[in-house]
Amino acid sequence: MAASSRLSALINALRCLPGVGRKSAQRMSYHLLQRDRDGGRRLAQSLLDAMEHVGHCRRCRNFSELEVCAVCADPRRARAELCVVESPADVQAMEEAGFKGVYFVLMGRLSPLDGIGPEELGLDKLDGLISDGGGDGGLREIILATNSTVEGEATAHYI
Repeated sequence: MAASSRLSALINALRCLPGVGRKSAQRMSYHLLQRDRDGGRRLAQSLLDAMEHVGHCRRCRNFSELEVCAVCADPRRARAELCVVESPADVQAMEEAGFKGVYFVLMGRLSPLDGIGPEELGLDKLDGLISDGGGDGGLREIILATNSTVEGEATAHYI
């Protein structure tokens, strides 16, 4: 039995997620269609809303619905401490660990084989932020919190 073109499109669309192969995408698609159509509709609407309204903070590049994210807008943050991370997930991990400074999110790591160089990571923006003293002239500490992979270590070394 051949799957409908819409079912095939759903399965293929789910495969764009990391760690989701053909079988997992098929299992998710069948589950939504068989058992949770309302959940599928909520998922679709949430995905559309996020794609439309979530952008990047103009200061730190973290995900935000506003021009400046809540962390950057918070006057209680320790602006003298700047933590450079690879992804918004790393910001969340640092927040859960109790970090009270501010961030710069690279949105990746150097990976020449994948075509990701300094420009794609916004290192010119990071350089400007550091040169400006963190925005208020009081930058005292920069924490490089890249992952301990070859690319993460190379990124930290480059910075």
